[in-house]
Amino acid sequence: MSDWHSWAAIVVFVGAYTLIISEKIHRVAVALGGAGLMLAIGATDDISAFYSEDSGIDWNVIFLLMGMMMIVGVLKKTGMFEYLAIWAVKRAQAKPFRVMAMLVLITAVASALLDNVTTVLLVAPVTLLVCERLALPSAPFLIAEVMASNIGGTATLVGDPPNIIIASRAGLTFNDFLVHLAPLAAVLVVVLLVLCRVMFRRYFVYDEDRAAEIMALEEREAIRDPRLMVQGLIVLALVVAGFVLHPVLHYAPSIVALLGAGLLVAVAALETHDVLAEVEWPTLAFFAGLFIMIGGLIDTGVVSEISRQLADAIGGNQLGGSMTLLGGSAVLSGIVDNIPYVATMAPITSDLVRDMGGSSDHVLWWALALGADLGGNATAIGASANVVVLGIAERNRQPISFWQFTKYGLIVTAVTVVISLGYVWLRYFTFT
Repeated sequence: MSDWHSWAAIVVFVGAYTLIISEKIHRVAVALGGAGLMLAIGATDDISAFYSEDSGIDWNVIFLLMGMMMIVGVLKKTGMFEYLAIWAVKRAQAKPFRVMAMLVLITAVASALLDNVTTVLLVAPVTLLVCERLALPSAPFLIAEVMASNIGGTATLVGDPPNIIIASRAGLTFNDFLVHLAPLAAVLVVVLLVLCRVMFRRYFVYDEDRAAEIMALEEREAIRDPRLMVQGLIVLALVVAGFVLHPVLHYAPSIVALLGAGLLVAVAALETHDVLAEVEWPTLAFFAGLFIMIGGLIDTGVVSEISRQLADAIGGNQLGGSMTLLGGSAVLSGIVDNIPYVATMAPITSDLVRDMGGSSDHVLWWALALGADLGGNATAIGASANVVVLGIAERNRQPISFWQFTKYGLIVTAVTVVISLGYVWLRYFTFT
């Protein structure tokens, strides 16, 4: 990492990250500006930025988001989200914490079956409507749901993109994730609810008049276009089936989402520009810029150097290695998006596993998965779901600042990572 390009890439990334944190310049402008500087200094080039699977823009993420945003945009026109909002509030008797608990549990379970980005795209519009009905600030609810999506996504192979990378490299199955990580994820969701009760307690203000108004509503009256809603739900069900059947169909999630979006636009006879207007284009641009900036760090060897130093610190100690890998991954995934981090760390972990003679119960792989997935909660840009929700909140004129998210994210990440360290130690090194 002695090449000047490496140090220049670090300066660009740190400078961009500092500006994003300060919020003096819009994060999309910072990400695109940082990407331009990475290209200008030669830290990466057009081939790597646009075509490389390792260090370029992850087009699967971009097009998955675009396709799901189009589907969600069509469903919004039907009144379905208003229906779900009224239904959820009535089942929770309009009590704010009960509403949050219900939304958190729904998000966590859905994120285990879908990927966490798709889940927050579906749940966020409902949340905004619920908070509007109850005259509550939406930020605490959206933040809680993002964290639930990242925790719930830890439970399965398809729940979080880093898990797919790990499964492919380590030869792990869907059931392996269920057996080893789902029990911990269930515990962490309960822990998250307890933390939410404490962190957001001042926002749980019960308004009797608002509650009475909502309890008197008939949710079915919120449906504006039943035919379009049925069409949208059928397409959404097909898309979800496509996600779940990925091991059989071998269609990437982005392809499934785009096929679903195209089918829905075709059968619903909607104006294409109306559907495309629902896409969060600034969010997609932010992701593209962020991927190019991180690609600059990868291409100049910065990320691999950090990973190698982590590997050297681990040595041949399996217990110490698992603890270091989990904790180190949590820290780094809060700074660098967890997808490129895991893509870089996976081959290094594979070498560590081989050097340790196979590493019983794949413990190093579970440590990597837990650190990357849970570390994504630490900052506003630590995971894809975080960025998506911030974009949705901003578009609905209820922006969530970097520090507003991160001050809660650091607490949740610290608690869940400590519990995970204890889980790994007890399960794989104490009761074996």
